Amino acid sequence: MSPLLAAATLAWPPPLRSLRQIFRLRYSKAPSNSAAARGVWHNNVQLDNGQHILLGCYHQTLQLIEQVGGNVEHDFLRLPLQLTLHNRFELKAPHLPAPLHLLVGLFSAKGLSFGERLRAARFMLALRHINFTLLHDISVFELLRMHGQSDGLIRLLWEPLCISALNTPMHIASAQVLLNVLRDSLNGVRNDSDMLLPRIDFTALFPERAAEYVKQHRGTVLTACSVEAIIPNGDEIRLTTRQTALSTAHTELFSHVICAASPISAARLFHTVPQLALIAGQIAAIPYQPIYTVYLQYPEHVCLPHAMLGLDRCFAQWLFDKGQISEQRGLIAAVISAQGKHQNLKHELLAQKVAQELCEQLGIREAPVWHKVIAEKRATFSCETNLLRPAHTTQIANVLLAGDYVAGEYPATLESAVMSGMLCAGTILAAFNH
Repeated sequence: MSPLLAAATLAWPPPLRSLRQIFRLRYSKAPSNSAAARGVWHNNVQLDNGQHILLGCYHQTLQLIEQVGGNVEHDFLRLPLQLTLHNRFELKAPHLPAPLHLLVGLFSAKGLSFGERLRAARFMLALRHINFTLLHDISVFELLRMHGQSDGLIRLLWEPLCISALNTPMHIASAQVLLNVLRDSLNGVRNDSDMLLPRIDFTALFPERAAEYVKQHRGTVLTACSVEAIIPNGDEIRLTTRQTALSTAHTELFSHVICAASPISAARLFHTVPQLALIAGQIAAIPYQPIYTVYLQYPEHVCLPHAMLGLDRCFAQWLFDKGQISEQRGLIAAVISAQGKHQNLKHELLAQKVAQELCEQLGIREAPVWHKVIAEKRATFSCETNLLRPAHTTQIANVLLAGDYVAGEYPATLESAVMSGMLCAGTILAAFNH
């Protein structure tokens, strides 16, 4: 289920019964909303389509999960800010008030010279001085060079942070968007910088609970129901839907429509409506970046030294020990973000190379029992400098747009998706209360 649909719905109070809703639960492949967080079954094992990480500063997402019946402290493994690249770099923030926890963490980081640690700390203080706001957007790499960050510092600290946060190479990545993330995660309260790793698959974590919540509050949830067309009809919107490819099309009228489909589907739907042609073109022009997740199932005794561990200059950028996170013992998830040479390899060969890296780097000599490569080739939008992102409102007042790619301060994250849904809900509430 797209988080945005639930986000918009849960913000509607009970009195607005006249506003009918259609929801679409999506468990099949759908490249949107932060790599379309969803569950996948393989070899009788529940996997996510990628390893999703939330930050403590994702307040709206975490609140929404709690609202539909989740328990954040139970559903997630909470890790205080820490970045560890195996045998190369380690930063651990102590339990101190922000931003002191980060400064102390930087000064005590392993793998950097004293001069590099000092330059990193000065950089963060300079960002605080300008309130994490640039006069003009530039690339992350340009910003780092302007502030005297060395090659080693960029390689071990800032590049992994940029790739993880924006899923975009730092030479084209938006410095302003990265600063927005750093501002909210590192410059607020200490818990805002915590990393939260889901203990259960994302389908169970949110969509199933959200669907049940909607039903309990007199909403309607339709599964496997495709929207064929959006048709303006006076002050209302007509939706043409179809349950299956062979079924008869069905039409219903709605006071408002929030399109929370993937960018590809949204552009296709909007393109057929003359008033929405401009925004359809904006959506279609958005560039994308991939995320590959290589799952390796080892014997149950195999584990990593940390639940989350980075590798330097390997195909695998981050490793996640699912045994420590979700009690799936022996299962390792290797995440490869953004474009790169891994895209030219067949999945079988990529899995072999990642297994070889685990052997060379960590001494894991056992062969994986099985592997599964999940390639989301359009996992997120490419968060480039001065990227034009569509607004949540459209040229048709009662047709709204929600998604992680909608204009906002964040990159393609669950938080940006939820925030856009909340914006749509607020717009509808304002219209009814006017």
